[in-house]
Amino acid sequence: MPSTPRGVHVNNPVRKTIATVCLSGMLDDKLRASAAAGFDGVEIFENDLVNSHLSPEGIRDRCADLGLSIDMYQPFRDFEALPAEQHETNLRRAERKFDLMERLGTDTMLVCSTLAPQAIDDDDLAAEQLHALATRAAPRGIRVAYEALAWGRFVNTWEHSWRIVHQADHPKLGVCLDSFHILSKDPRPTGIATIDPEKLFFLQLADAPPPDMNLLRLSRHHRLFPGQGSFDLTHFVDQVLATGYTGPLSLEVFNDVFRQSDPGPAALDAMRSLLSLEDGVAAHGPRGPYRVGITEPTPSPELSGWAFAELDVDERSATEITTTLSALGFVHTGQHRSKPVQLWQHGDCNVVLNRTSEKTSEWGTAELAGLAVESRAPDSSAQRARELLAPRLPTQHADTEAELHTSATPDGKRIHFCRTEGDDPTSWRTDFTATGTPPAGAPVLVDIDHIAVAEPFDHFAESMLFYRSVFDLRPQAETEYAAPFGLVRSQALGNRSGRIRIAMHAAVLRRGEWAPEVPDPEHISFGTDDIIGAARSMRDSGAPILRIPENYYDDLDARYVLDPELLSEMRMLNILYDRDDHGEFFHFCTDLLGSRVFFEVVQRVGDHRGYGAANTPVRMAAHRQARLHRAT
Repeated sequence: MPSTPRGVHVNNPVRKTIATVCLSGMLDDKLRASAAAGFDGVEIFENDLVNSHLSPEGIRDRCADLGLSIDMYQPFRDFEALPAEQHETNLRRAERKFDLMERLGTDTMLVCSTLAPQAIDDDDLAAEQLHALATRAAPRGIRVAYEALAWGRFVNTWEHSWRIVHQADHPKLGVCLDSFHILSKDPRPTGIATIDPEKLFFLQLADAPPPDMNLLRLSRHHRLFPGQGSFDLTHFVDQVLATGYTGPLSLEVFNDVFRQSDPGPAALDAMRSLLSLEDGVAAHGPRGPYRVGITEPTPSPELSGWAFAELDVDERSATEITTTLSALGFVHTGQHRSKPVQLWQHGDCNVVLNRTSEKTSEWGTAELAGLAVESRAPDSSAQRARELLAPRLPTQHADTEAELHTSATPDGKRIHFCRTEGDDPTSWRTDFTATGTPPAGAPVLVDIDHIAVAEPFDHFAESMLFYRSVFDLRPQAETEYAAPFGLVRSQALGNRSGRIRIAMHAAVLRRGEWAPEVPDPEHISFGTDDIIGAARSMRDSGAPILRIPENYYDDLDARYVLDPELLSEMRMLNILYDRDDHGEFFHFCTDLLGSRVFFEVVQRVGDHRGYGAANTPVRMAAHRQARLHRAT
């Protein structure tokens, strides 16, 4: 199965490989998921083979049936720089592994730098013993790829492993470069381009959070797919390709969450990470011979803002939400020509309500179901999404209605790429018949500031990569905070213009039934230039503004030197406040509406780029209290 998605054209594309250790399940589950995601080959991890009911010949045939090559067998540990008696034992062990590799039909074995306590700090001995191993491998057509573990006893840098390989001087001995072991110790390595490409046998890729814990623990439990962590893999891969390396780009990710997740979506996430990485490498600098096979998805057209946010509502929640929108100054300005869909507008803020009969909770259905972005070229945006493995969602529309280019997020939300301009027949607005209701005076709200989405923690990294790659967003603030019902992780993303902002959040751990009434609320945040005026007018119009406890304002007065009159108004109007070195952030929220939605109004002062994360525990507690009060 080709790894290059339909619509992406490259000559001799770089092969894409994944280590079976990345995925959950038995070996056969992993192989099927890898093939379905479009990988060309796999690295067989020793434990997966040992646990498999398939013989090595059966695994070889299964891979062949799926269109997968077996590009490496790994790992072979604690081999080099050991006393002579142990060396003979190791050579016997290696011969048995060579037998196994011949049955599998693979020609490369990964040898990790030793951790053995009896090992000797002697590069000459290490080179001599690795040369002996390669000599045993050569008649069988097998290569030995030597990798420096970041915690290796004596050899723990790529430079050291390369020196030993160069000294050993055997054609069947080369190095394996692993981005985790290199970038966790040196985020901007230099000199890789000097490696002889004939000796660069294999490249393994993994991302990771900032390495602020023990490297072994970080490696074994918290590696991520490219684009989900903090490493500059674009620069790293660019250096490796500059050597003339022509082997596969292979993923080797040890992650506790991935290894408990459905291997199908995890493998798709892995493939998307490689496609996105290649896209970054292709844009990193002038094209050269070593970039010929790099996959280049359709460039991301400029996204100029949110066209609308779409809510699915049922009969019960629709009344509550429309009443709230009216109190926030929205007007029902359009009715869809052929569907039970309403358009509500306030200035340039658009909310679409899609009626559904499904009831998801006793409070009624209210789900953030769709995100619509303004694209300069909606068809190109949709093409890029498909090339990055986002499923295309079919949309039903009459001949006279605009065709929305719609894809799906990993958690099933609809993503619409569209344009709004005036009387353009391709504008989504042409699908709505005007109700004749005039706008409610001068707008108080100016735009959709951001949209906040809740993600299951097990799929948090997957969703982050989706938004980064498909929308071409950049990571912004990442925080973790202690909320009333457990630890919450938050990650903000935004595009270069700042017109598209997404705030993701997830409960890091939640067990049992003890949880908030609404454990994973989502919201639409509207921007204003006058937070006090907006809060006052919306309160007077009957908007269900969330009540903030008095204790919060007493604490605010202790932490910041605020104008007493301003603080008094904020207290009276239930306005929350945050500050950093770049500016201030004012915001207030509505009560929870239906099953899991609320609205927020924000004002940014200066260049504040945050989202009020410090106030989230206060907001969560207030929402919980308000819902409990309503339930009694």
